[in-house]
Amino acid sequence: MSTATLHPGEGAIADRPVFTVTFVCMGNICRSPTAHGVFRDRVARAGWADRVRVDSAGTHGWHEGAPPDARSQQHAARRGYDLSDLRSRPLRDVDFLQADLLLVMDDDNEAVARSRCPDAHQHKVRRLTEFCQRYRSPVVPDPYAGGAAGFERVLDLIEDACEGLLAHVAQQVKLFDLAAAGRHPPR
Repeated sequence: MSTATLHPGEGAIADRPVFTVTFVCMGNICRSPTAHGVFRDRVARAGWADRVRVDSAGTHGWHEGAPPDARSQQHAARRGYDLSDLRSRPLRDVDFLQADLLLVMDDDNEAVARSRCPDAHQHKVRRLTEFCQRYRSPVVPDPYAGGAAGFERVLDLIEDACEGLLAHVAQQVKLFDLAAAGRHPPR
């Protein structure tokens, strides 16, 4: 849990701790911005927008500054998610220090993230699918070279994982608040 604040206008209170979740895929144009948009929506609906910062990045900077893939945006929009304000960016060294969780989509993303992550922060790198509650999949497959069904499958997995992730993050924020107040969680 970092005590860094959100950017101006995002509603953070200066000294309130913020839990940061960064979603990571290869190019930051399909899976990670979709997860970013879905989780941002879940966080806002839960009333946690001032306590949870949501971000996304790519292991490769090929598309830096580009909006999410049009197909990702279209499929997300059909389910009520707006990804249009997101822009691709590469994973930076500072992300490993600032994020509380770096959630990768597949084996390759995990290998690149772990190879760059300092040893003291390896515990932050996890698979997004670890948080799935209904679906069982070790990865969120890359839909880039496929058709509509692939983008729908990505959304199914991400929506499922984001439900479990929200419960996990809420628990972490509550535990931090208890510790900050000098109280211990019930046993």
